[in-house]
Amino acid sequence: MVVPEGIFGVAFHGLGNRFHLAPGQAGALVFGFAQVEGDSKMADKNDANRLPLIFDGHNDVLLRLYMMEEADSQRHFLNGRKDGHLDLPRMREGGFGGGFFAIFVPSPSGPASAGDRYQQMRQPKYDLPLPEEIQVAEGLEVSLAMAAILSRIERDSKGAAKICCSAADIRHCLENDTLAMVMHIEGAEAIDRDFNSLEILHRAGLRSIGPVWSRPTLFGHGVPFRYPSSPDTGPGLTDLGKELVKAQNQLKMVIDLSHLNEAGFWDVAKISDAPLIATHSNVHAICPHTRNLTDKQLAAIRESGGMVGLNFACAFLRADGQMRSDVSLDEMLRHMDYLIEHLGEDGVGIGTDFDGALVPDAIKDVVGFNTFREAMRNHGYDEDLMTKLCHGNWLRVLEITLGG
Repeated sequence: MVVPEGIFGVAFHGLGNRFHLAPGQAGALVFGFAQVEGDSKMADKNDANRLPLIFDGHNDVLLRLYMMEEADSQRHFLNGRKDGHLDLPRMREGGFGGGFFAIFVPSPSGPASAGDRYQQMRQPKYDLPLPEEIQVAEGLEVSLAMAAILSRIERDSKGAAKICCSAADIRHCLENDTLAMVMHIEGAEAIDRDFNSLEILHRAGLRSIGPVWSRPTLFGHGVPFRYPSSPDTGPGLTDLGKELVKAQNQLKMVIDLSHLNEAGFWDVAKISDAPLIATHSNVHAICPHTRNLTDKQLAAIRESGGMVGLNFACAFLRADGQMRSDVSLDEMLRHMDYLIEHLGEDGVGIGTDFDGALVPDAIKDVVGFNTFREAMRNHGYDEDLMTKLCHGNWLRVLEITLGG
């Protein structure tokens, strides 16, 4: 999540597709597709059309559905509509097999002021102040509403979508044409001091928490949206934040490092016994934004056996840090190459920030996954590496973290 954004205009495309296990590809999960005109038809399944399914480290579609203020907003997701980046029909077109579905509590000043904030982030330099802390009661109310939307998506999908609590659940969904949804909280405003809500939400399927978004919580301090800047912007985790890390370890939950400042990052690295994971972050050496990771942080993630999901948000991709959508596929792949160099082939995935950020014109929405995978292939990534980057590395690290 960059800042709460309004409705994105995107086009609906017609592609026929089917998800399946590819024989002779060591269990790689792929799908075939072909452009069609008129009647829909199944794609040719030759090797040229085999593209790996993508498991995405971060999206904010629940926020978009919540902001509709409709009791049955899940139907827009399941049936498809032309706004936003994500819905189930377009996910199938783009080979989106699953991902982390973020619960995010918008600040009182957003999303109405998102346009103004985006405008500020188009300047050569900017430093947006951190929003005020949100109280637990408000955070819990909003978080439960978004968790309920995710639950209704599962209920009303008639088996097409499932909330996943283990790596085995995710793998089973990817192998059986079912959208794999991992419940995630971005900013732990819903978690009380006694961790009672943590226990209940975990029972409901919550498997990942980022202790902060870019504002303070009971647990730590997020980075402001500042360019150019180091991520070293303030104090680390609070004492309660350190206890939250231990509780998440005990419950076998992902601790998301995206949005944490550098001091908080190192606190997690010292305390946690799980792989270090930044679900949607990029390279500071290429784009010196507070939200991006330094080489020292990347080295710690690699040493822990963790990973980073490439963020599609334009301001974290562009060398000038500006929130402008004229970002090339080559710029995206430059970040991916750097991440592979510093994390190894097993430490890199995708974490788009769909429905929470402005993404490159070359991508537009989830159907743009097809364009991105072709660019990856043309860039020289072989099939084994493509599989790792698209979903294999996420499965590996989640098997360690969540179990199964």
